[in-house]
Amino acid sequence: MSSNHMKRLAMPRSWPITRKTHIWVSRPNPGAHSLEMCIPVGVVIRDILQFANTMREVRYILQAGKVLIDGKIIKDTRRGVGLMDVLTLGENNFRCVLDHNGRLRYSAISKDEAGWKICRIEGKTTIKGGKTQLNLHDGRNIIVDNASEYKTGDSLKLGLPEQKIMEHIKFGEGTRCYLIGGVHVGSTANVTEYILKRSSMPNEVLFVDFGTIARNVFAIGDATMPNIEVVQ
Repeated sequence: MSSNHMKRLAMPRSWPITRKTHIWVSRPNPGAHSLEMCIPVGVVIRDILQFANTMREVRYILQAGKVLIDGKIIKDTRRGVGLMDVLTLGENNFRCVLDHNGRLRYSAISKDEAGWKICRIEGKTTIKGGKTQLNLHDGRNIIVDNASEYKTGDSLKLGLPEQKIMEHIKFGEGTRCYLIGGVHVGSTANVTEYILKRSSMPNEVLFVDFGTIARNVFAIGDATMPNIEVVQ
């Protein structure tokens, strides 16, 4: 079998589809999200949202220009739909989030909510001309003028599809965050303390009743996350 597929028994635990009913499942194209944090759009449409019965039907829907990710038409069945992405199917809109078991879910959202997404800043890079670009969790790169205002761990609320920065969500004490890993995955909580480690140990983030490492924390500020009532 080609690298376009993988055995269902070997697929990530974050994929909420059955493992033993079929042998193979499509593998997402390499791209913005890791294998654990995205699912091919063809699998989402057919197996999770059940808008189609076969992959042939999925291809018809895609070729009709009815499917958008983050406001842009896509036609590749293996295009990954990952964390915080907005998937549009005709008049229906969904946001990719994590449930309390760490599984990727595609929750229905309103048309207004489909007009934005939140991206975490993973790093900053200086490019030609001395400009600074922000490297976001979904593979986007945004060039900014006042680079010193943005720090790794902060988040940006971007308008879709034009990618205009609507809000800068600073990560720190009091920031409302979404947990994308650890025991409390899928929950939201306010930061009480951020502990920087001067070693190879990961930085820690403390909340009222628990703590976790920094990579499990996604700053969302006042943004409303969809309820984990999924269409399946």
